[in-house]
Amino acid sequence: MSQASFAVLPLTPERWSDLEDLFGPQGPCYGCWCNHFRMPQRLRVPLLGEGARRLFEERVKQGPPPGVLAYAGDKAVGWLQIGPRADIPEWNNPRRASTPLPDAPAEDERNWAASCFFVRKGFRGKGVTGALLDGAIDFARASGARLIEAAAMENQAKRSAEGLYVGPESIFRRAGFVEVARQKPGRPLLRLMI
Repeated sequence: MSQASFAVLPLTPERWSDLEDLFGPQGPCYGCWCNHFRMPQRLRVPLLGEGARRLFEERVKQGPPPGVLAYAGDKAVGWLQIGPRADIPEWNNPRRASTPLPDAPAEDERNWAASCFFVRKGFRGKGVTGALLDGAIDFARASGARLIEAAAMENQAKRSAEGLYVGPESIFRRAGFVEVARQKPGRPLLRLMI
């Protein structure tokens, strides 16, 4: 399948059941349900599993969409969490590879982050990640973002699939992102001005 084979749509409340089907009953990443960067670990860990699912469902219901889904036909096959940095405060922590730079503060709602990918087993390595990013860029542009940043994983061939939830550097580079900082080894901070 090529990237063009996938439709990419914002995660709105009517698509919640598609995300649930994609993530499965336990949710990805040990039951995180994309709350990892939304709250401190001490608050997040007790919620893992059903509590995290309910919290993220409520976030989706409140809107705006916290990311995009990739579809093969009517089946969701991928997810990318993307939105204003302010929505994911832990991503802005000063000890992270994703720490904001002075020219793109987290408080500015136009400064967005592409923080977490998830691709359905059986669809990995088939262009879903690239399709998600392309669709997310369109979504960010339509939503008024001025830039998107990502703290990608370098040397993806040597990393586990699980560690690639932040996305491989190569996929961002192909989409036109450029390195603006390297705050941790192997984790470039990449930016796309839109």
